[in-house]
Amino acid sequence: MSKLLIIGAGPAGIFTALELIKKKAKYDITIIEQGHAVEKRFCPKVKTHECTHCKPYCNITSGFSGAGAFSDGKLSLKCEVGGDLPQLIGENTAQELIDYTDTIYLEFGADKHIEGATETDEIREIRKSATIAGLKLVDCPIRHLGTEKAHQLYYDIEQYLIAHGVTLLTDKNCSDIIIKDNVCVGAIVDGKEITADIVVVATGRKGADWLDEMCRQHGIGREAGVVDIGVRVEVRNEVMEKVNKALYESKLIGWPQPFGNKVRTFCQNPGGFVAQENYDNNLAVVNGHSYKELKSNNTNLAILCSHHFTYPFDDPIAYAQKVGEVTNMLGDGHILVQRLGDIKVGKRTWQEELSRSNIKPTLTDAIAGDITAAIPYRTMTCILNFIEMMDKVVPGFASNETLLYAPELKFYSNRIKMDKNLKTTVKNLYCLGDASGWTRGLMMASAMGVYMARQLT
Repeated sequence: MSKLLIIGAGPAGIFTALELIKKKAKYDITIIEQGHAVEKRFCPKVKTHECTHCKPYCNITSGFSGAGAFSDGKLSLKCEVGGDLPQLIGENTAQELIDYTDTIYLEFGADKHIEGATETDEIREIRKSATIAGLKLVDCPIRHLGTEKAHQLYYDIEQYLIAHGVTLLTDKNCSDIIIKDNVCVGAIVDGKEITADIVVVATGRKGADWLDEMCRQHGIGREAGVVDIGVRVEVRNEVMEKVNKALYESKLIGWPQPFGNKVRTFCQNPGGFVAQENYDNNLAVVNGHSYKELKSNNTNLAILCSHHFTYPFDDPIAYAQKVGEVTNMLGDGHILVQRLGDIKVGKRTWQEELSRSNIKPTLTDAIAGDITAAIPYRTMTCILNFIEMMDKVVPGFASNETLLYAPELKFYSNRIKMDKNLKTTVKNLYCLGDASGWTRGLMMASAMGVYMARQLT
């Protein structure tokens, strides 16, 4: 029986193992995860109301089921959303994988309701307004797991894998992979060698920089991809009511002047909560949660500006990290928040000003300040011009009281070179999910895991 080692228990790694079990494939499967098992994942901030900077890893970003499931748990059901995997394997194949993967989520208890599945007059009106504003609406059906419901669903998957013979090793640190004569033969885990016939790296967005380091160290074929730097915007639910009801999540894309960078909305959370996540080296980044039951008075969403660097610069992940570090420094280790009106007149936001606003920050320990002192000029200009374009689709979006949190960073810029069978330049080494640079999000990463399993059977 061949030994399969999966590094990372996020959606890509999980669904690789799930599909192999369903195919009754003859593999001895071991999954290594640096974080906790899902039943031990808990953010102390629920009780403390302030980030405690959990050591050695943040419970929101690390652990079985990865970061995505604990941020919101939205499944995008169209292959146009979620990264560039369709370019690698074909759109028809990618859509078939998404449809199939969705049935597995339903099997484990996902909500049967789909948001934005039917074309309505309201959606057509939103699309018309977007077109007039110079934006493109990508209307994508969404299956919303909900942050709290996803916990139970992934616990059931975890127990299913264990019951079917998968060895799950949590709280383990993989420091290196072992490559001999251009063949991957295992990994170094907590200082010990674990040998395997096949190694699958699925370390997620959080592990993208680690995988980049492995590529440089071992000569694994890679190229610098896109890095997204942005903010998380929070407005009152009333402002987003029309879009929330029609689409739940509006995916809008634009190329605002004068620079023409691609800017997009991402991870919209009606009635949601802005949240903090901590990456390695104490890097605090902002994200958003949306629960099935618990609701706030606000809607939050990310606005991300894409950067694709060219020669001679070849380390976009480090660039984004530096932006995050400067922002964290200004906030004394906390997330920064600023009112849009203050940005327009060139002043910082003060805490007492937030207390008088109609929009009450749902990230209660965010520090009022000046995000423009940290976000690069080009990025900030693109974001602000995009917000003005958004205001034509969602009147009130660019109001003075609109809140902008920073930094919102997406680490998937290292793209692994591979063929349509997911073979890398190193024999018996495969790389999946957001860390590979080919997916962006929960569903596409899961579908890539299913595809991986099919290549192994």
